[in-house]
Amino acid sequence: LLIHLFLCMFSSSSECKGADRVIQPTEDVIAAEGDTVTLNCKFETSNPSYYLFWYKQDGNNSPKFILSRIQRDDGNSPDEFKERFSSTLDSTSKSVPLKIQKLQLSDSAVYYCEFWNTTGI
Repeated sequence: LLIHLFLCMFSSSSECKGADRVIQPTEDVIAAEGDTVTLNCKFETSNPSYYLFWYKQDGNNSPKFILSRIQRDDGNSPDEFKERFSSTLDSTSKSVPLKIQKLQLSDSAVYYCEFWNTTGI
């Protein structure tokens, strides 16, 4: 079985600034069941404080929260995603890749990387 992972992106902040954005490849990722894949997400910001999130959306359902990463913190993730989904925020390269291990057919979805500027929150 092949698993299709689609990538999209969006960025939000309490103050919309042109310098704050995520850069995420939009091509399909095709992998086999049981494989490990890494979905890339880079961000640009001049702000010293921010959050990054990953979401999964399958079918016509609403996006489902996978995990968050905060500068100098491990962030959090719901129990259903803790075992196979992981990410590390690298503030030097400004990236927060999502690693999915032991792919399952149910992982076929659109994956969103989101950036939040916490300045002023």
